[in-house]
Amino acid sequence: MVWMEVFLMAEGVNVRFSGELQRFIQERTGDTGVYASASEYIRDLVRRDYEREEQRKWLWLRHELSPGMKAPEPEFETLEVESLLEEFKSQRANRGS
Repeated sequence: MVWMEVFLMAEGVNVRFSGELQRFIQERTGDTGVYASASEYIRDLVRRDYEREEQRKWLWLRHELSPGMKAPEPEFETLEVESLLEEFKSQRANRGS
C-alpha cells in the first residue's frame, strides 16, 4: 500500500492518506494543482473549516440574541453597572460561605 504523508511541523501533526484520497490530494497539488504542496492544501482545508465553525458560532449567537433585539423598547430594563457589580460580588460572597 502506498501512503502519502503530510507533515505540519509547527504542531507536530503527521497525517497519512492512501488510495483514492491520496490521488485526490495529488490532483490538487504540485504542477497540475492549485496548491504547491499537500501541506498547503491541508492547512487551507483546516482554515476553511475553522472559519465555518466561527461563522456557525456567530449565527447561533445572533439567533439567541434575536428575540431581545426585536423586543419593543418598553420591555428593556435600565441597569447600572455599579449595582450589577455589587450584586455579582454579593452572590460570589454567598457562594463562598
